[in-house]
Amino acid sequence: MNSMSKISIIGLGWIGLPLAKILCANHTVCGSTTTAEKAESLQKEGINAIQFALVPFPQGKGFQELFTAEVLVVNIPPRTRTSSGELFLEQIKFLRSMVDNSSIKKVLFVSSTGVYPEANRKEAYTETDFLDKSLTGNETIFKSELMFEKDRNFDLTIVRFGGLLGDERIPGKYVAGRENVKGHSRVNFIYRNDAARMLAWIIEQNLWNEVYNGVAPIHSVRKDVYERNALDLGFEPPRSYENASEGVDRLVSGAKILDSGFEFEFPDPLDFPYSKEV
Repeated sequence: MNSMSKISIIGLGWIGLPLAKILCANHTVCGSTTTAEKAESLQKEGINAIQFALVPFPQGKGFQELFTAEVLVVNIPPRTRTSSGELFLEQIKFLRSMVDNSSIKKVLFVSSTGVYPEANRKEAYTETDFLDKSLTGNETIFKSELMFEKDRNFDLTIVRFGGLLGDERIPGKYVAGRENVKGHSRVNFIYRNDAARMLAWIIEQNLWNEVYNGVAPIHSVRKDVYERNALDLGFEPPRSYENASEGVDRLVSGAKILDSGFEFEFPDPLDFPYSKEV
């Protein structure tokens, strides 16, 4: 990637903001946030933030600047737990239309390993696994990837992140003191800053027209992660676990990004840094 290329990030959120801070060192970066207050706050931190929301049609102030970049990072995770996914797909449709009518040459689309089937199996899921509407574990995410893939005249790389954790997102906190917790399976997690670094790596190394899984290379057992969190951060561990033996898991392989030369700062979820004050 050429030094000082212009890069836009749709979604200066939990991953988008640290990504912007990494890229600012060598590139001209602007990004979006949905409220004027957040945009103003980020501007004070030296981040070129623009108010832009998809409701699902575009709304905001001066957001056309976002579409004058060479590279666009699309980082707006679907709220699939709180809606049917239709709004998200409408947002993606409008966004795709804006990309088609812009000077953007490369798109980095942030997706999720939720797109893989929910079934456990011996082999880890990889980027080469065939997916269709009947096989995917999340139809909304699958359709959103297709909407960017279809009939495009720009380079596209899709990154499917596993569970994004670290800092104030503490997996053990969500199950503290609970009974009958699922603890025998192995995890597909990635530390927040490694996720941001991976996106920056793909841009810097020109890894276009690819699909990459963003998952730490070590798949710790879920129970071990919860117990370590409780021990390190001083809250109650789960009171009991499901009576199930360790065995076949739903693992997602992160080997492909490692093959490109990328190195994780935190390859083991047992070692992710967390904030004690949350």
